[in-house]
Amino acid sequence: MFSFLVNVDGGLTTAGYAVSIIAAIVLLLAACFLAGKVSNSKKMSAKQITFCAVALALAFVTSYLKIFPLPFGGSVTLFSMLFIVLIGYWYGIKVGILTGFAYGILQFVQEPYVLSLFQVCCDYLLAFAALGLSGLFTKSKNGLLKGYLVAIFARGFFHALGGYLYWMSYMPENFPKSLTAVYPIVYNYSYILAEGVITIIVISIPAVKKALEQVKQTALS
Repeated sequence: MFSFLVNVDGGLTTAGYAVSIIAAIVLLLAACFLAGKVSNSKKMSAKQITFCAVALALAFVTSYLKIFPLPFGGSVTLFSMLFIVLIGYWYGIKVGILTGFAYGILQFVQEPYVLSLFQVCCDYLLAFAALGLSGLFTKSKNGLLKGYLVAIFARGFFHALGGYLYWMSYMPENFPKSLTAVYPIVYNYSYILAEGVITIIVISIPAVKKALEQVKQTALS
């Protein structure tokens, strides 16, 4: 019935990607609407919702542009984490976490792997929602850099937690026995920090830094 969405190998088709992005955006809009209903804070504007939706779509697309994939999940992508981090940095922690949560669901739809409900929460929902913690530094000097670092370390924490609880049996036999206790940390932070270093170098380039500042002004105006 849904063969036009899924390839024979289990991957999504182009139509499947489009439907997934639309579904995630709808989910994000619903989450923002419900958050506004239960909060006395100022509701999100149409511009904010638009920027969140665009960031969500860009994060999803760039997550497929893998510079280096790892065998048991995780990869160095073309700045996919940055787009969620930017939303948190621009609009605050609540909007950032909501956007990251929606992105986590989209990642689960993209490459689902289920061992338990808590494992799904660690590897998808909590890990990507944590990218919204960049909102802690919205008004801080060098806030984007600080927020990005905190966000990716927080994401890594949840992946590592899931690793300790569910993925230790996947540890390679040639991994040093003396480092067994830190295997989930080494594995998960290897690709997260690699992408982090590349991203930090790029966003520190004066022209890129200036361009991001201009986009921020547009997003907040």
